[in-house]
Amino acid sequence: MLRNYFFLFFCCLLFSCSTEPEQKKSQKQNKAKIEVPVFNADSAYYFIEKQVGFGPRAISSKGWENCAVWLEKKFKTYTPNVIVQEAPITTYDGKNHILKNIIASFNPEKNNRVALFAHWDSRHIADHDTKNQNSPILGANDGGSGVGVLLEMARQFSIKNPKIGADIILFDAEDYGQPENSGFPIMQNSWCLGSQYWSNNPHKANYFARYGILLDMVGAENATFRHEEISFYYGSTILQKVWRKASRLGFGNYFVFENAKQIMDDHYYVNTITGIPTIDIIEYDPSTESNFNQHWHTHKDDMDNINKETLNAVGQTLLEVIYNE
Repeated sequence: MLRNYFFLFFCCLLFSCSTEPEQKKSQKQNKAKIEVPVFNADSAYYFIEKQVGFGPRAISSKGWENCAVWLEKKFKTYTPNVIVQEAPITTYDGKNHILKNIIASFNPEKNNRVALFAHWDSRHIADHDTKNQNSPILGANDGGSGVGVLLEMARQFSIKNPKIGADIILFDAEDYGQPENSGFPIMQNSWCLGSQYWSNNPHKANYFARYGILLDMVGAENATFRHEEISFYYGSTILQKVWRKASRLGFGNYFVFENAKQIMDDHYYVNTITGIPTIDIIEYDPSTESNFNQHWHTHKDDMDNINKETLNAVGQTLLEVIYNE
C-alpha cells in the first residue's frame, strides 16, 4: 500500500514537471501571437504634406481654418468619436482667437486608456530666422510631423482595433508663445494655450488615461530623442518602456539613452494639471544653442526636412507599445 502512494506521488511529480514547461511554452506562444500593424511612413509623409499644403497654420489664419476642417473630416473616416473643442483665448499680443483642440477617440467605452498628443498649429513668426522674421512658417516638422504620425496611427487603429482605449488629442495654439524682446508686456504661460485649456477642461468628465505620449518635431533626418527632464520626472517608467521598445526594434540610433534638459512643452501642463504621467518625444540636438534642429522656427521648416525613416522609427515604436498593452 505504501509503495502505491510512492508510485502515485512519482507520477504526479512527473506529470507536473512535464506540463509546466508546456504551459510556459503555450504562454509564450500566446504572447508572440500579438500582431502589430506595420507603420506606413509614406502615409504619414502624405499627411504632413497635406497639412503644409494649407500653408502656415497659426491660429485664426486661413491655412489654420482649412486645415482644421480637413483634420476633423480625416479623423471621422477612422472613428465616429471626434470632438472639436473650442474656447476663446487672448494671446500675448492682445489678439482674441477661438482655439480648436481636435480629439479622436478609439474604444471610448474602455477605462484602460492611453492618450497621444501633438500640436497642430504652426509658428506665427520666424523669430529664429535671419530674414522675414515677422512672417509665419510652414511648420512641416514643428507641428506637422507629430500630427502626421498620429493620423497614420489613427488609420491603423481603424483597421485593427487595439485592446485598450486610445485618445488622439491635437492641441491648438502651442506655438503662439511670446518671443524674446517682443515689445509687449510679459505674459506668463503664453505658450501651449491649447494644452492648458484642455488640461483644465478635459473633453470628457473625469477623464483619465494611464499615461500620455506627446510628439513634437519627430520628422527630421537623423533626429535623436533623449530623456527630457520633465518627462523623466513625471514618467520615467514610460520613458523606459518606449525607449527599450525602440531599442529592441533597432531604432536605438534615434532613441538615445541619455538625459536632456527640460523643455517647456504641452506635456508640462498635462502632467501638472491633470496628473496624467506624460512624456515628450521631441528632437534634442546638443550641438545647437537652442538644442533643437537648425530649421526650428525658421522658413526652412518645410518638407525638405521630413524624413520617412525617422517617421517610421517613431510610428512603429508607438504602435508596438500600444498594441502590446
